Amino acid sequence: MSKTILTVDDSRAMRDMLKMALSDAGYDVVQAEDGVHGLEVLEGEAPDVIITDINMPRMDGFGFMEAVREDQRLRSVPILVLTTEFSPEKKQRARDAGATGWIVKPFDSEKLITAIRRVAA
Repeated sequence: MSKTILTVDDSRAMRDMLKMALSDAGYDVVQAEDGVHGLEVLEGEAPDVIITDINMPRMDGFGFMEAVREDQRLRSVPILVLTTEFSPEKKQRARDAGATGWIVKPFDSEKLITAIRRVAA
């Protein structure tokens, strides 16, 4: 059975690139445009992995991860942060919010798939 991945990013181009890379690797992909939309999608989905951006309107990635971690049902779902940010402070803040891993944009499809396989084993 294929695994489901939720991607949360305000950039349509980035969502499209993620969907193509993940679908080509055999994953089912559900998408959200920001943290608020991501939480709405999660009401009806239980993904195997979540990939989220940090800088988004309405609710950023930090708030989104904190909300996901408060949900008992989703507490153990791995969350990969995919962002242009790379400062040690942001990485630590993401870890504190519940991030499992960190990938810098632009992403390499093979590295992304490797990271997903590592956290979703």
